[in-house]
Order: sequence, then C-alpha cells, then structure tokens
Amino acid sequence: MLSTLMDFLTACWRRRSSDRKSSDVCGKKEGLLWYKDAGQHLFGDYSMAVVQANNLLEDQSQIESGPLSFLDTGPYGTFVGVYDGHGGPETSRFICDHLFQHLKRFATEHKSMSVEVIRKAYQATEEGFLGVVTKHWPMNPQIAAVGSCCLVGVICGGSLYIANLGDSRAVLGRAVRATGEVLAIQLSPEHNVAIESVRQEMHSLHPDDPKIVVLKHNVWRVKGLIQISRSIGDVYLKKAEFNREPLYAKFRLRETFKTPILSSDPSISVHELQEHDQFLIFASDGLWEHLSNQDAVDIVQNHPHSGSARKLIKVALLEAAKKREMRYSDLKKIDRGVRRHFHDDITVVVIFLDSNLVSRASTVTGPPVSLRGAGVPLPSRSLAPMELPGPG
Repeated sequence: MLSTLMDFLTACWRRRSSDRKSSDVCGKKEGLLWYKDAGQHLFGDYSMAVVQANNLLEDQSQIESGPLSFLDTGPYGTFVGVYDGHGGPETSRFICDHLFQHLKRFATEHKSMSVEVIRKAYQATEEGFLGVVTKHWPMNPQIAAVGSCCLVGVICGGSLYIANLGDSRAVLGRAVRATGEVLAIQLSPEHNVAIESVRQEMHSLHPDDPKIVVLKHNVWRVKGLIQISRSIGDVYLKKAEFNREPLYAKFRLRETFKTPILSSDPSISVHELQEHDQFLIFASDGLWEHLSNQDAVDIVQNHPHSGSARKLIKVALLEAAKKREMRYSDLKKIDRGVRRHFHDDITVVVIFLDSNLVSRASTVTGPPVSLRGAGVPLPSRSLAPMELPGPG
C-alpha cells in the first residue's frame, strides 16, 4: 500500500516537473520581444530571441536537435532555420512547418546527411508552397507576392552545412590561439542586388533583359520590385501565369517572361568544424542592418552564454534608436506595425559549440530539442490574413 502511494506521488512529481520544463521550453515574452535565454542542443548550448516590428511577425525560426531522419540509426545532429518573410508571414510559416520534415525524409532515403539531401528539401518546400499559391490564387491572388529568405545550418558528424536563399546571415566566431581574440567569419553568401556581384549574376542569367535590375529611390531592386535574387515563394516572379490580374498592379510586369526571374536554388557549403570554432550566429537581416559581423561576435564573446541572443537584439535596437535620435526606452513603447518604420523583425539564434561533443559527434546522444521562435505559429493548413506585400 505504501509503495503504491509512493509510486503515485513520484509520478505526480515527475508530471509537475515535466510541466515546468515544458513551459520553460516555450520561452518568455516581454512586449514585442520573445526569448529563450538558454537551452542545450546535442553539441553545446544555444540562445534564441525574436523581436517583432511588423503587424504580423514575418520572421520564423526553429531549432531541432536530435534525430535528423526517421531512422533509429541516425544521422543525429542540430538543425537551425531562420526564415525572413516579406509581403506577409505565409511563406515563412510554411517553411517552418515543412522544410525540416522534408530534410528528415530525404536523409532517411539517403541514410545520411549531405548537400543533396538539403537541396532536395529546399526544392520540395518550394514546390509545396507553389501548390499552396495555386490552390489559393482564385480567392487570394496576392499570396503570389509573398516570399521568404531561408537560412539553414545543420551540424552533423563533425561537419557544418550552411544553406541560404536571400540575405539572412550565418557568422562563425573562431578563436585565434596566438592572440586569444575571436574572429568573425561569414559563412553564407547573400543574394541581395545591393551587392555588385549579385547584380552581375542577374545580368548574366538574363542577358536579354537590360532592366533585370533597376535603381529605384537609390535602392537596387530586381525588376524594380524586390532586393533579393533568391527565395522561397515570390511566385509572381517565377511563374508568368501568376503575374497578371487580379494581382495588385504594383507587382505586375508589363512584359511576360519565360524563365523564372528569381531562383529557389540555395547556396550550400560544407565546413569541417575545428576545435577553436566557438559559436555560430544565425540572424535575419534585421540584425545585420545595425551590427557588423565582428560587432556581433564581440558581443557574444564578451557576455555570458545565457541571454546572448537577447543581448544582440538589444544592442541592435539601441543602434536603431540612436539613428533616429530617440531613447531606447521610447522605441520599446512603439507598437507593432508602426515599429516597422524604425527596425525590421529581428531573429537571432546563437549556437555554442563544445569541441569535445563535436569531436564525438557519432556517439553523442541526448533528449531531442524542438523549439520555434516566438512560440508556435499558425497550423500548417491555415493561412494568416494577408497584408499588402512590401518590396522585400
């Protein structure tokens, strides 16, 4: 009788303990800021934070650590995704719901992680969102002008895979043994036509279109509409049948096109992690608008692991306030929507690397982690109310 009672009390304690942990796993919210100051992934600690500026949060993000396939035999690792939407939240939410599942499916088929697995996952996600646009086009044609950047990092087997579409950025903090300083190394190329090499790429891909990139209000834009050259979504610049009425006139091109203007083919690179690789910063361009790579690395290096993502966002907001000659405390009082005139949605994920765990990648195990930035978005079958798409 006593043992039965003890078993019951133990089960209750475990359940309450589990409930406390799960509430912590969801992160905390303060006004427009959401954060998870500290958690553990397979190869170290992590910190995550998101601040909203738009009426509807257009950034989505996730950390998945544990199985990277549906096989018990692996592969295992840590997946990070930062999805910076534009024109609305639909594409970034769709990516957050589907990209990692596609990656697990292809990793199951290949029984390993690889560049090909990641590329296939991107392609399947693009095709899936095209299906959503096709389905909703008759009732909601503006969904054709919604898109998202897509930055992914996968740590698996001692290797780091970085895949990118758009202008979010992954930066590595690497210690220099001789001096003790930590250098910032950018790992992801950006697909933004503000960069001359990207403009040249667009001209080489579209030699018959002298107006493929246009300087408009002192900002370079593809067809005068959007700054990025690669994305998920933005179907109105990939499929001519969606670039017509009843799409808003501001998005319709005068001339038709036969080949996609924007690409969904990600830049993918592989890096062998080294003992002196300290941490990784994944962030949407809202952060990099206000901080240099080295500034961000210095901030992370000079502060405790816990809360590092939140610290980066705070420094970025301080810079945004300074540029407008206002106080940080006043900036924080400005509500979403209006806040977009001062800064963009900002997502930051900091992944700390324990070299001992990374070196034992094939034998490291631990409880799986699955966390989405700013809480759980809408279910995958629902679509948020549309906002008038912006230029991106």
